Amino acid sequence: MIKAGIVGGAGYTAGELIRLLVFHPAVEIDFVYSTSNSGNKVYAVHQDLLGTTEISFTDSINEEVDIVFLCLGHGNSTKFLKKNHFSVHTKIVDLSNDFRLEADAKFEDRDFIYGLPELHLESIEKASNIANPGCFATAIQLGILPLAKNNLLKSAIHINATTGSTGAGVSPSSTTHFSWRDNNFSVYKAFTHQHLDEIKESIHSLQDNFKEDVLFIPNRGNFSRGIFASIYTEFEGNLTDAYRLFEDYYKFAIFTHVSKNDLHLKQVVNTNNCFLHLHMHDNKLLITSIIDNLLKGASGQAVQNMNLIFGLEESLGLQLKANFF
Repeated sequence: MIKAGIVGGAGYTAGELIRLLVFHPAVEIDFVYSTSNSGNKVYAVHQDLLGTTEISFTDSINEEVDIVFLCLGHGNSTKFLKKNHFSVHTKIVDLSNDFRLEADAKFEDRDFIYGLPELHLESIEKASNIANPGCFATAIQLGILPLAKNNLLKSAIHINATTGSTGAGVSPSSTTHFSWRDNNFSVYKAFTHQHLDEIKESIHSLQDNFKEDVLFIPNRGNFSRGIFASIYTEFEGNLTDAYRLFEDYYKFAIFTHVSKNDLHLKQVVNTNNCFLHLHMHDNKLLITSIIDNLLKGASGQAVQNMNLIFGLEESLGLQLKANFF
C-alpha cells in the first residue's frame, strides 16, 4: 500500500482528495495535516465523509510517507517545504502554482515536472515531484494542444471560460457569498489571469514559433463546480480535418474525449474527464472544453499523476460517474 500524506487538509481540493484516496485500492492515508483543525475528525470539516473514515487532522507530519499532496494556497507550498523536510524517497504532488513554470520547477534538490498527462505522460511516469496544473489551465490547454502539436496555431487565441464558486477556495469572500453569487455573473482578472503563463509555456513546448496573443477572459459563474471554456482561433482546414487532429491526439488519453455533440457541464461534474467539442465558422475553429475544476482541474488529476508515478493503472480510483440528474 502507498502511504500518503495530505497537507492543507481543510480546503475543497483536500476534501476531494481525501474522498478519492479513502476508496483508492492501493493507498492508505497516513496523515491529514491542518494546524487549525488538529485533533478534530476529518468529517467534522468535510461533512460528506461522515461514516466513511475516522481519520483525524494532525499538526505533525510523517517525513517517510511514500507521497505527500500539498493542498496549500499559492505561494505557501514553498514556505512549507522550507520548514518541513521529507525523505528523498517521498514523492511530492503540489496543487498550488509554486512550481508550475519552468523558472520555478527546481526547489532545493527536487525537480518538478508539469503534471498534465496529456502533454507529459512519459516524463510524469519517471518523475518524483509533480506540479499539478491549474484548473483553468487544464481545460484550456486540452483544447489547444492538438493544434500546437501540429504547428497549426497561426493567429491569436481567444478564450472565454467560466468557473464555479469552488474555484475561489473554501475561505469566504465577497464574491463567493451566496447572496452575491446567486443569479449573478462577473468577469475577473481579464487578460491577466495567473494560469496564462503555464498555458503559454505548454503551447511553446509543442510549437515554439507561436508568437501571437493568448487572450483570456475568466468569468465567475453562479454554480458550485465545473469549468466551461470556449476557445477560438483561425484554422486552415475544415471541421473533418479538425476532428481528425483531435481524435488522433487523444486516442490514448484515458480521461479526455472528443464529442460530436454540444456539451454541458453536468456531463463532467464529479468526474476526472475532459470533454471537447469542435465547431467551424468561416475560417474560425471553436473548441469547447469542460471539466470539473476540483477533479480533473485539481485533486483527480493529482491522483492520476500519482498512479502514473507508481506504475499503477492510470484510471485506478478514478472511475467516477457524472451527477447527470
